[in-house]
Order: sequence, then structure tokens, then C-alpha cells
Amino acid sequence: MESFLTWDREATGRFPALHVCIGVIRGVKVERSNKEVEALRRSVTEEVRRKFRLELLKNDLTVRAYRDLFWSLDIDPTKTRPSGEALLRRVLHGDEIPNISTVVDAYNLASVKTIIPLSGFDLDQISPPLMVRFSREDEEFHGIGTNKSAKLHDKMLVVTDTECIVSIYPHRDADETKITEKTKNVLMIGYGATGIAPDQLTEAVRTALSFINQTSGGKTESTNCFPSHLSS
Repeated sequence: MESFLTWDREATGRFPALHVCIGVIRGVKVERSNKEVEALRRSVTEEVRRKFRLELLKNDLTVRAYRDLFWSLDIDPTKTRPSGEALLRRVLHGDEIPNISTVVDAYNLASVKTIIPLSGFDLDQISPPLMVRFSREDEEFHGIGTNKSAKLHDKMLVVTDTECIVSIYPHRDADETKITEKTKNVLMIGYGATGIAPDQLTEAVRTALSFINQTSGGKTESTNCFPSHLSS
């Protein structure tokens, strides 16, 4: 997977200290729910409610790193929260994360546990290689949960394959490549921020793959980190 993802030179110049981590798990069985994912939900919920206090969450170093990233991308993190923080806040408020499917719930729980923004994609709907780059004015993106494509602003950081934008870094995924009950092979992406070490990012992706294996089976492949400063 050495050449699976590259960074555009302009994105590298703007964000020389970012990493993206990728992992793959093959042969999963996606279900609406099962006893394994519900047990995992209870376990992670109890763990984070013991570990974190809602009123102090803004001081957590991981939360601060992604908030700073959002500000640098001209996104107000108090209105559009980084996904890891948003999910964790939901749990600390006493709510549950949405039940979507065993695979999606599993990696969302990994994001709750690690506070790292994670995306999951149907690997068979991805056309590699991936690239991290800036969007172009009026480039179209069809996000999950929307009825049609929307036009993006210039200079939004995105991840693309050879056919479309698969995510807006690091908080919105494309409808075309989403995980469904037909998905057999899953691509996980962990999005870095300045101050997030590669080992922390890798551990978040490995946690997601482990949770998917627990709830949906499959065989995990190795994870790889792609630092922006090594792209040409």
C-alpha cells in the first residue's frame, strides 16, 4: 500500500505536519445490529464516561489539536465539531451514538474511544490511488444523507480517488463509497492533525479494525501512515 495515497504539493505546503493512516479489513459481514456490537457499545460507553468529564473536554490535547485544524480550514469547531469530539460529547451527554450498522457503529465507537476522526468506505467502490488535495471552486461532492451533490468552495481540504471526492477532510464522507449491507471489504481512514503523532493515529485505525473484526468478522490487513512531508 506504499503508493495507495499521496499528498498534493499545495496541501503539503500548507500542512507539512499532517498524517493520514489507512487500514483494510476484508471479508466482513455487515448487519443492522447484533449482540457483539451492543456489548461493545456498552463497554466503550462505560469506559469513556469514567475517563472524561464533559466540562473539561475542551482542554483535552486531542480535542484541541482537531479544533485548531478546523480553525485553520476556516471551519468553526464550535458549530461543526470534529467527528471524534462530536461522538464523544454525545455519549457524555447521556445519549447513544446512532445505530447504523455493525461496521459503521464499530468504527464510530473507536472514534469515541480515541477521539480521532475516522472514516469507513466500501473498498470495492474506491478507485485508487487516493490523494489529499484542495478542492476547486464549484467542484461537486455528494455527501452521505443528502439527496444531491453540492458545490464546494475553493481550497477545502479533500480526499479523492481517481473518480470522485470521497471525503471532506476530516468530517464528511461521500455517498458513492459508503458502507452498506452489501459491503465485504472495508477501507478505514484516520485523519491526522498537527500535534497528533503517527502512533496515535495508527492506534486509532487499529482499534477501529479490531472493533469491526469483533462485531462483523473479517481479516485485518496491515495499517500504513502517509505523512504529508514525504510527498513530492
